[in-house]
Amino acid sequence: MNLTAGDLASLNGDRGLAHKMAMTILVRMLPAFGTERLLDITAAHIDSSLYQGDATLYYAEKLASLGAQVVVPTTLNVSGVDEHGWQRWAVPPEWADKARRQMMAYQSMGCKPTWTCAPYQESQRPALGQQIAWGESSAVVFANSVLGARTERYPDLLDICAAVTGRAPAAGLHLEANRRGQVLFHLKGIPARLQEDDSFYGVLGHLIGSRTRDKIPVIIGLDVVPSEDQLKALGAAMASSGAVALFHLVGVTPEAPTLAVAFGKRQPERETVVTKADLRLARQALSTARDEALDLVVLGSPHFSLSEFAKLCGLVSGKKLHANVRFLITASRVIRAIARQQGYLVALEEFGASVTVDTCILTTPMLPQTVRTLMTNSAKYAYYAPGLLGTRVIYGNMEDCVRSAIRGRVTLDDSLWDT
Repeated sequence: MNLTAGDLASLNGDRGLAHKMAMTILVRMLPAFGTERLLDITAAHIDSSLYQGDATLYYAEKLASLGAQVVVPTTLNVSGVDEHGWQRWAVPPEWADKARRQMMAYQSMGCKPTWTCAPYQESQRPALGQQIAWGESSAVVFANSVLGARTERYPDLLDICAAVTGRAPAAGLHLEANRRGQVLFHLKGIPARLQEDDSFYGVLGHLIGSRTRDKIPVIIGLDVVPSEDQLKALGAAMASSGAVALFHLVGVTPEAPTLAVAFGKRQPERETVVTKADLRLARQALSTARDEALDLVVLGSPHFSLSEFAKLCGLVSGKKLHANVRFLITASRVIRAIARQQGYLVALEEFGASVTVDTCILTTPMLPQTVRTLMTNSAKYAYYAPGLLGTRVIYGNMEDCVRSAIRGRVTLDDSLWDT
């Protein structure tokens, strides 16, 4: 191993038992990353905050009991429970108690209690080229692609070791040589009106992720400049259906001003033409139900942004939710508080919607068994819900979701996709 004097001091216990435990784990993992050395990081985002059973709780409380403290600014991903609102759902009290204990363990280490999968919405963002260690797939792909920061897809339990030591494996997407594009996706014949629709980005991301797996895709042929929320949806879908941690959108993302730069002047390993027909099939794959009664509409994966709150507020103002449908939005505490200050939550509450913070439906047992059919504008939710939640799912844009929630049945507008 090519370790520094500081690394060796940590391994020897000179900086305390918590530092020793974290550094020992990092060093043991170096061969898995294909490297013999570590590098400095300046920020971290911890997915280990999510309670997944007694083992994750024991690990967190063990580190905390040894006096672990993070040495870089560190945010926390979603937890296993909405600490203040779990009683409104089907969360078992024992689960809530253990999830809350795990939350407190990570807070005691000096982590910022953000409890969100979209930390870039509320915290100081990492800058272009900044070395960080982030967990949570949708956060990782956003940081790498949209912000141009540098991180691998850090797994639970290893991310906190990087935060405690301020060190991470010098490998993968931390290194300039590994950040160039590998496969090319060329959009052809996609109408601009479709490209402007939010649902397009979840569908495109789902298609690219399923065809790319863990390669780095480069995308050309887009005629519009996506919003940040659309880029968020694009990356999250790629990271779900595939294992994409970095994408380049030529002329949009910071490391792809031109096609040549995106590929580092190399030729792509392969080129895929994406047509409207391809996108229709990808859109169909995101739904396992069609025109039927609806139990739940769920939005906010990744967590809802302030601009999404504003848009939804406009769509539901003066309208009422169907009596047989629940309408759930997941967001961070901070974004919900700002949304309330700006008056967005009044219209949502009058409509009948509720907002859950700290967590999401995929990470806590909050849904009652009566929820069998759900609708979402999140390709990530749509991809995971059948397997993780055992529900039927329908994917649509925000307008589709609101229309269906009012009617009580799935109501999709297919005009953009059929013409």
